[in-house]
Amino acid sequence: MALTTEQQATLDMQLAVLNQQHTNQLAFEAIRHANQLVITTKQKEVDAVRVAQSVLIENARSKPANEREITAADITAFANTLLA
Repeated sequence: MALTTEQQATLDMQLAVLNQQHTNQLAFEAIRHANQLVITTKQKEVDAVRVAQSVLIENARSKPANEREITAADITAFANTLLA
């Protein structure tokens, strides 16, 4: 049984809508994945800074009190080393 022109037009429209929804879903997933990678990278950077700070503070405990100076630059440099 052949479809009428109106039925075929309706079917074509429904297929076009489904195809567009699928395309939108794929684009959304790609953006979500990219955003998740950014978040994961930032979390790793924050963790590296925490580890660097902890290690430098722990290492400084073995030094005399007047030699225990740890700067933000020291922590940043060590964190970048951990991330490399």
